[in-house]
Amino acid sequence: MVKKVTVNTLKKIKENREKFSVLTAYDYSTAKYLDEAGIDVILIGDSLAMVALGYETTHSVGIEEMQIFTKAVAKGAKRAMVVTDMPFMSYTIDISTALKNIGNMVKLGANGVKIEGCNDYILELVKRCTQMGVPVMSHLGFTPQSQNVIGGHLIQGKSLNTTLQILEQAKQLEKAGAFSIVLEMVPEESAKFITENLTIPTISCGAGLYCDAQVMVSDDLLGKFDEFKPKFARKYGDMKSLILDCAKRFNEDVKKGSYPNENEIYKLSDEDAQELEKYIKEQKNVSTHN
Repeated sequence: MVKKVTVNTLKKIKENREKFSVLTAYDYSTAKYLDEAGIDVILIGDSLAMVALGYETTHSVGIEEMQIFTKAVAKGAKRAMVVTDMPFMSYTIDISTALKNIGNMVKLGANGVKIEGCNDYILELVKRCTQMGVPVMSHLGFTPQSQNVIGGHLIQGKSLNTTLQILEQAKQLEKAGAFSIVLEMVPEESAKFITENLTIPTISCGAGLYCDAQVMVSDDLLGKFDEFKPKFARKYGDMKSLILDCAKRFNEDVKKGSYPNENEIYKLSDEDAQELEKYIKEQKNVSTHN
């Protein structure tokens, strides 16, 4: 039986000064392959708003859509811990609504949820989730759902004061029960300092080498999405070219009649083929006499 990655697994990895990997997935087959590859945490990121649904920002994806993707990914991941991004407005109205939405994600197969930001409300929500038995991955630094307040895709923690502010928020989230913290678009030195002063793991999303884990959007890693490429997104493949090439070749084969070939079709038995041919001839004779 496959041993599932849990919050305790990740805690031990940090204690041993090792690293773990995090990738996004939005469908069953991708989750299955990432799981087989040994990825430790699979995140159903709200980045799917852009890469899977074609929206301009993460603000547009709703809780119902995230539930569909969560259910699909959870079925594909046997070993990896599955974490769902709670989308914009799904957890900020009131605690009761937030807990209901979060609980539904767990019912669909999520092993934890990701929540952005840190304020009194978020701290209370993290605390309540932990009490309810739902692990929370927090998210500091650049928080995409708050980009209109932040003023765009801006690096966070660029000074001593702002680094200390992020660290203080991280410590508050740690105390509230968060099991890990994503640091997005934070200078490497700042992220290293924050990481060294927490007992829970940090996950770098453009926050340098010294966090306890690294996360990437799988569509960036696979070279499938090319409309926007963050500086920290390393391209490991060229799925765009592969998809274009396969689709073009299929299109050509269909139009010149070389697909399908004899090995790709089903045939009637000789007896049934003769019976069908006989029937067609009889119908033609009937038509001629009329």
